[in-house]
Amino acid sequence: MKALFLLMLFFTGITTSISQPLKEVKIGTQIWTAQNLSVTKFANGENIPQAKTAAEWDSAAKLEKPMWCYYNFLPENGKKYGILYNWYAVNDKRGLAPKGYRIPTAEDWLKLVDFSGGIMQAGKKLKSATGWKNNGNGVNPNGFNGLPGGFLINNGIFSGLGETGGWWTSTEGEGSGAFVRYLEAEKNTSETYSDFKLTGFSVRCLKK
Repeated sequence: MKALFLLMLFFTGITTSISQPLKEVKIGTQIWTAQNLSVTKFANGENIPQAKTAAEWDSAAKLEKPMWCYYNFLPENGKKYGILYNWYAVNDKRGLAPKGYRIPTAEDWLKLVDFSGGIMQAGKKLKSATGWKNNGNGVNPNGFNGLPGGFLINNGIFSGLGETGGWWTSTEGEGSGAFVRYLEAEKNTSETYSDFKLTGFSVRCLKK
């Protein structure tokens, strides 16, 4: 009976450790994930620390350690929008992207934007067709389905849910920054800025 119990635990562990396949969409010559990343383990199987409070998030930022959280620290937000990561998780050598994928560079994002009509028009095409405030929904012709998942600045200050989507790139900026691609409810543009690495943003992946 003991052996049977251990065998059941073994197979249960295997089952729960296997990630669900990511939804994909081909846009031009690129294959993107069609959903925000929600992994809580690095590619090597090690856990990514979760912040459940503002103090935990800020502590990781000061130490330049990887961290993830739900918007407003509420799991129900993760079901719809995925989870937010700081750039230290994005850049960790253990690999944030699941096997077979990689974190896109700023240049990869620019290629997507150019294919979608350029900076001034791409936002309308990349935004999801529902869920954006202020009549800011997109048309989503290619299935990218960009969601307004908001972001976390620091000190537990969340902002932008329903109004802004921000996605980390793997491209480092100057000093304490790294590049982020933005979509906004009140704009049809898709612009990129360098933001602080301690900020929490969404992540998409490219297939290798």
